Amino acid sequence: MAKARRVVILGSGSAGLTAAIYAARAQLLPLVIAGSQRGGQLTLTTDVENYPGFAEGIQGPELMEIMRRQAERFDVDFVDDDATAVDFHRRPFQVTAAGVVYHADAVIIATGAGTNWLGLPNEQRLIGHGISSCAPCDALFFRGKEVAVVGGGDSAMEEALVLTKFATKVTIVHRRDRFRASKIMADRALRHAKIEVLWNTVVDDVVGDGSLTGLRLHDVTTGEAREFRVDGLFVAIGHTPNTELFRGQIALDEKGYVVLKRHTMTSVPGVFAAGDVHDARYRQAVTAAAWGCMAAMDVEKYLEGH
Repeated sequence: MAKARRVVILGSGSAGLTAAIYAARAQLLPLVIAGSQRGGQLTLTTDVENYPGFAEGIQGPELMEIMRRQAERFDVDFVDDDATAVDFHRRPFQVTAAGVVYHADAVIIATGAGTNWLGLPNEQRLIGHGISSCAPCDALFFRGKEVAVVGGGDSAMEEALVLTKFATKVTIVHRRDRFRASKIMADRALRHAKIEVLWNTVVDDVVGDGSLTGLRLHDVTTGEAREFRVDGLFVAIGHTPNTELFRGQIALDEKGYVVLKRHTMTSVPGVFAAGDVHDARYRQAVTAAAWGCMAAMDVEKYLEGH
């Protein structure tokens, strides 16, 4: 038997939890389909020093747990499982999770985006311990150290340039002999005194026990393998939005990000989106939280008129 809810929120990162808090305070009795990775990308982050309100910084998982407790304080209900199906072609909308079908008058999609990691044998255990995918988040931890950036697009150039403000040396590791970044960004990186480039080079693995100490590299033209000492590695080969579930249901762009039509509303009136699932530019916990706030307020206005 289907269960009826006014609002169903998909995702439990900073966007989803902020949306839940605002929706609950608006007496919309939201249900959060939290996903199997409750807390989203911040659960993969150790120290968070740029989220307002935490003067001494906070661990990513702890921040997410505090936000969840705040939502629970307002009687937000959670399903700690993944949504397996949605139907936005009928009203009320249908969302299926843990074998239960939920009917909703409005839906907020806050499923985020996942980092495209390199898939190295020892990569996952060192994420947050020398390996990152966000220079604006973590560059400060590498003050006075040497770091590497993997990638060749605009995002890799941006990461490298941010890191030059803190690191003593930034090495861009790129598998080809030229960048695919825009000329202006590539030139900016290539001209910087702190940036060096290892062309035609790939990372085979990362080295380190408790934290990263180096990379295992090989040259794709000569086949030469070597170990490269480094204190940090920033992976900048893109992100993939978690939107596969919504294909054919709402408009997505060529990269799979949700397309917003008006404010936070998607191509389907009554279905809204918040955070990294549509925002490929900023990808910060604080901006995702802001989008969550806006989506919940838009939902409240929408439901008042329907």
